[in-house]
Amino acid sequence: MEDDEGVSSFVAKGLEEAAFAVDVAADGESALYQASINTYDVIILDVMIPLVDGFDVCRELRQEGAQTPILMLTARDDVEDRVEGLESGADDYLTKPFAFRELLARVRALLRRKEKEFVDSSFSVGDLEIDSNSQRAWRSGEEIHLTPKEFVVLEYLARNANRVIGRAEISEHCWNENYDPFTNSIEVIVNRLRKKLEKGSFSQLLHTRRGAGYMLTQEEQVKDD
Repeated sequence: MEDDEGVSSFVAKGLEEAAFAVDVAADGESALYQASINTYDVIILDVMIPLVDGFDVCRELRQEGAQTPILMLTARDDVEDRVEGLESGADDYLTKPFAFRELLARVRALLRRKEKEFVDSSFSVGDLEIDSNSQRAWRSGEEIHLTPKEFVVLEYLARNANRVIGRAEISEHCWNENYDPFTNSIEVIVNRLRKKLEKGSFSQLLHTRRGAGYMLTQEEQVKDD
């Protein structure tokens, strides 16, 4: 949610390359609408966004009970602006121009602060090991080479291991608002993941529950595969 199209494109592209699904709102009204119909892990909000400025968007989101971490961006470095941003409900504040690496570090810090599940960037499911920071995965010490989209889907399934995840939930957390529900892109990604996870003599980790979704588990007995 950024007033400068160039900056918003730069930020969105960088976050997508870091395996995040990103929606972009061009003004404050659109930002409020998207936040009302979608669930976000973090919101990056520009102070000078048109129609409704970032301070008011932040205040309204908090008044409506939104607990999503908010990182505010601004070209102004006055103490008063930083104080107003934090008092309006923002969790962090970054002044433009900024290095993308710093923005990414702050986003990840907000995610770790938001939910306990994000405290550890490295975690495992059976012999599958995942490192969120480096976007790398291994089975029994052997690296699995993944595309950014394959990684984000695998990470989401792994953080929800032993639970059936439906296509709608996967699309909400792993794709942006332009996802077409009539495509088979999720099935394609899951099939590619299954082949990579089970290459050679590795046991099956990724299971399909027909009509329900997918489950990543080390349990051997799973129906409907």
